[in-house]
Amino acid sequence: MEEICSAEKLSSAAYNVQSEFLSEACGTVFVEVMDFSLVHILNLTSYVSRSFIRFIENLMFRDAEKHSQYSNVSPSQCYGRHFQTIYQAAVDCPMLSKSSYTRASLLEHERELQSQKENFFVNKISHILPIETTRVFIRQGVALSFHFLNLGRRLTSACWRTSCAYFKCICTQVQGFLSRVRRTLQGSSHDIGWLQRTEGLPPTEDGTIRFMELLHDIRNGEHCLPNTLIYLLIPGLFSNHSPLYFVNTKKFFSKMGLACHIAKIHSESSVEKNAWELKQYIEELYWGSGKRVLLLGHSKGGVDAAAALSLYWADLKDKVAGLALVQSPYGGSPIASDILREGQVADKEARRIMEFIICKLIKGDMRALEDLTYEKRKDFIEKHSLPADQLPLISFHTEASTAPGVLATMSHIAHAELPWLPLPQFCSEAEVESGRRVPVVIPIAAAMAVSALHLWLRYGEASDGLVTRCDAEVPGSVVVKPDRKLDHAWMVCSSLRKDRSEADASEMCEALLTMLVERWKMKQA
Repeated sequence: MEEICSAEKLSSAAYNVQSEFLSEACGTVFVEVMDFSLVHILNLTSYVSRSFIRFIENLMFRDAEKHSQYSNVSPSQCYGRHFQTIYQAAVDCPMLSKSSYTRASLLEHERELQSQKENFFVNKISHILPIETTRVFIRQGVALSFHFLNLGRRLTSACWRTSCAYFKCICTQVQGFLSRVRRTLQGSSHDIGWLQRTEGLPPTEDGTIRFMELLHDIRNGEHCLPNTLIYLLIPGLFSNHSPLYFVNTKKFFSKMGLACHIAKIHSESSVEKNAWELKQYIEELYWGSGKRVLLLGHSKGGVDAAAALSLYWADLKDKVAGLALVQSPYGGSPIASDILREGQVADKEARRIMEFIICKLIKGDMRALEDLTYEKRKDFIEKHSLPADQLPLISFHTEASTAPGVLATMSHIAHAELPWLPLPQFCSEAEVESGRRVPVVIPIAAAMAVSALHLWLRYGEASDGLVTRCDAEVPGSVVVKPDRKLDHAWMVCSSLRKDRSEADASEMCEALLTMLVERWKMKQA
């Protein structure tokens, strides 16, 4: 297109020159007709015109050489004959060589020049158009090639990015799964016994020998518990669903004329909520009797009691004589932690199952189990320390038996009342009422044995089935750890197979409280 535009410009210039030339020639003719003496001036003008045409022809040839690379036709072949024709017409023009010119000859000559001009442009365009068409075709072909190359590059880049993103996603999922598996296999191995590894906590004292001596005296009929104190038994988790929880122990103390109570708290609530309820319960007992309260908490009950003393010690220091924690997960429980630990395999499914059991079936609070995990216990103990230097403390923990015979042991947890039937009565009414009671028994000991075996095989730690020995030791307390095999539920749920040669749960509770009274008197002195 650029060559066509330049050609058109040159042609218009030539046409203008010829027009000027013709105008001058026509003027000269009219002058010669009027005066023959001006012929020499016309010849001079013709010479100047020829020189100017040669100059224009040289310019046209020089411009045509630029397009010779796109065609095999030489500039002289393309344009030479046209300029020669124009030149010859200018030379042989009769009105330039002769003086007998007429208007008709001028018009004819003008038509001739117009025809030559049209032929000139047609021939020039006919040579330039194939060149331009080829250039456009090549340009479009190259542009199309670059377009397909760019499209292929973009497609390859998109496929590569997609593959990298997919591979990265797969790697992330695999790493996440391996991390979950690793966390699941690791479990609570780094958390068990963290209290013993923490620096700055007060040391414990072994009181097992003194406990066995007191237990021996109690079995021989020597009871030393004073009636100047109130004895408060605090049940553990799920105690609301076991009507016989601490019942036998309370009866045992009441027969000795001691004021004994079972704390009426919602054991499936959080630790802090139960701590507030226990604080109010202790204050009511103290203001109602004027006597100090001696606390004995089992399992989560011991944790709730310790939390009450840690949070409200300023209000309870003159009302509480001591605390005995029996099989309490003061440092945390591996069972609760393994169930609720986040980031392990099937953690969400396990949590949903526990939420259904605790919240839907038992109508409790999920925080009751969460507060027994190692994470929660670490956070609570760091913020609220137990005043072990001002209060006598006793930690009692045992180890469950994993012998095969334990699987057949049944625990008595409740009574079922049979409906009254109008049958003939052959005995007293009291005997009839007692006959309508049927004991509800479940294999709790078997479940505790399986759980204790699991904790031993996985972590190598001795436990009562739910709490390991090292996690039940409170810093600054007197630790009692008998050799007798007792599971977590033995202290509150009596067995149907009673061994009279061994001390029962009530006698052990009395021995613990007697030992606690001795410690309290020592601090008072």
